[in-house]
Amino acid sequence: MPGTDPYVPGHGDAAYGVDHYDLALTYRPSSNQLRGEARLAVTTRRETDRLRVDLHHLAVRGVTVEGAALARDAHKGGHLSVVLRERVPAGTVLTVTVRYAGTPRTIRARHLGDAGWEELEDGVIVASQPHGAPSWFPCNDRVDDKATYAVSFTAPAGYVVAFSGETRCAKRRGASVTWQFDQTHPMAPYLATIQLGRYVETRLATGAAGTTPITVLHPAGLDRDAFAASFGRQPEMMRCFGELFGAYPFDGYRTVVTDDPLEIPLESQSLSTFGRNHCSAEWEEVRLVAHELAHQWFGNAVTVRSWRDIWLHEGFACYAEWLWSEASGLSTADEWAAHHHARLAGLPQDLVLGDPGPELMFDDRVYKRGALTLHALRRTVGDDAFFGVLSSWVREHAGGSVTTADFVGHAERVTGSELAGLLAAWIDAPELPPLP
Repeated sequence: MPGTDPYVPGHGDAAYGVDHYDLALTYRPSSNQLRGEARLAVTTRRETDRLRVDLHHLAVRGVTVEGAALARDAHKGGHLSVVLRERVPAGTVLTVTVRYAGTPRTIRARHLGDAGWEELEDGVIVASQPHGAPSWFPCNDRVDDKATYAVSFTAPAGYVVAFSGETRCAKRRGASVTWQFDQTHPMAPYLATIQLGRYVETRLATGAAGTTPITVLHPAGLDRDAFAASFGRQPEMMRCFGELFGAYPFDGYRTVVTDDPLEIPLESQSLSTFGRNHCSAEWEEVRLVAHELAHQWFGNAVTVRSWRDIWLHEGFACYAEWLWSEASGLSTADEWAAHHHARLAGLPQDLVLGDPGPELMFDDRVYKRGALTLHALRRTVGDDAFFGVLSSWVREHAGGSVTTADFVGHAERVTGSELAGLLAAWIDAPELPPLP
């Protein structure tokens, strides 16, 4: 089965979209056992008599459908086929309920490695980008299929649970606690995450009343100075990015710091996950804190329609690192651009930014060349026009899905300049152009 995106073959079904996920989950960390019931409110996008739902490694215990008669269902190879007795037209509203259970684990994909549910020493992280969401809930695993979420998650008392949305309440009953979460802003499945661990919470001072709440869940005993120099600066970063990109696009922001070291931070909507090793005053760690926060504008609020355009996430977040460096009195964006341009010039010129392929979609050259593309645009149109492009891009497309062509057209419309040639040299050709 080809799926809907060649970068993530076998995932997603274009026959329908999910409008809302309602997940009721129970988890036992001691045995890594997950039990769940998922209600998917869906709308068909074309006439069809079947829906394909992505769910890997977990056993389906029952399927029901409201809005049409169910003929049969079958779960094989990570795909749950829901077959209706009759074809239904486009625009049909259905509710598909799936009961499931089992031992969740990461999903391996050729060229992409592992993604999804992963046990820690004492807890769980979920890193779903780009194909790991079906490791823990049945979904239409498409980057361009955004939905709202309501999640109930029951775990043993003593653990703190976080989801990529707002925490509504946590109610204890006996030896368990049930956590209730909502995500009212449209979210792609890969940006939905569950984090579980023995954490304490630190609320960061944000200044003026009415500003976005920022909290950090972390193990006890983190170095105070290192924490203050990295995660403690997130309110400043948010103010800086808010001035440059427009208002923060969600209701709150949470950072989870695991006791286990992590090779790279994990991105999800309104929540980012780091390892204890990222709690440091060193620039190489601080820049990652800024990078993941910037993804809330570029990647989470405004999300690509297909993975080939991932530079619209990673290049923008990388450029935000340079902007934060400049704002905090370190190297300027000009200096970072010169440094990374010289470095990329010495590397193989075999990457096309606008379509790097699944093997190279997370290559560092996508990040740095994407950032250089933005710097070239900034040098060409000037600061006022450039930041007008970025802030209006978020304002006009928040909650939606976009393409590179959308961005080029937007930049030309906002600036009134002919920019297609300039941007094509950076995006569509492998050779590295000179900076303007």
